[in-house]
Amino acid sequence: MTRILGLEVLDSRPLHGGDLSEVRLITLPDRQVVVKRGRDVATEARMLRAMARTGAPVPQVLEVGDDVLVLSYLPETTPATDTWRRLGADLARMHGTVGDRYGWDEDHAFGAVRIDNTPNGDWPGFWAERRLLSGIADVPQDLAGRLERLAARLPGLLPKTPPAALLHGDLWAGNLLFTAERGWLIDPACYHGDAEVDLAMLHLFGRPGPGFDEGYGALRPGWQDRRPIYQLWPALVHLRLFGQGYRGMVERCLGAIGA
Repeated sequence: MTRILGLEVLDSRPLHGGDLSEVRLITLPDRQVVVKRGRDVATEARMLRAMARTGAPVPQVLEVGDDVLVLSYLPETTPATDTWRRLGADLARMHGTVGDRYGWDEDHAFGAVRIDNTPNGDWPGFWAERRLLSGIADVPQDLAGRLERLAARLPGLLPKTPPAALLHGDLWAGNLLFTAERGWLIDPACYHGDAEVDLAMLHLFGRPGPGFDEGYGALRPGWQDRRPIYQLWPALVHLRLFGQGYRGMVERCLGAIGA
């Protein structure tokens, strides 16, 4: 690749975060940009633009082709003191953008794990069919049986029609980027669903920083009981992608649900 945005490429080096796609920092004569290559970059571009329309802090989509996505470069540095509080407020505002149904108008993937986003008007049904039971043939048989029994219980465990919030869909610390001014949301896997899904993922591998909860605002009663149900999905994805090292995480989620 010798030209980007019609300009000569002066330098190119890999960036972290390229586990599921190739990501490079490109130096052009007038700026630096980020270039991602992969089969789903056009889908990612549409997601970033949907998030941007809500005012969410995301990289700007500069150009997109069949397998190349060019984004604005955000230089990481030590964030300001109130960065987490502001990020909480930004996420709450994005979650305030709601759709008519749960899901998305196209599917996408985490590496080899394809994500079925076929819309559904019933939230427990969506979470059972499109998430917990999707790809069940790829998990150990004993876990599959527990997932099937849990799926049958979901109408009594999850709200039937929570607001269909616009979700980031893969919100963990590795998909947050902090500049001096604010926190940014990167590498989305968007769909519409219960806003608690993003919050559950954000707490799966750690905790957001001080002020985030205050910035986001109060959650609906019962969120503590729903959180492991929502954390179970990314745990299953990690199990399918990276193997038995994540079985313990899946079992902890199931145990917390009593499944």
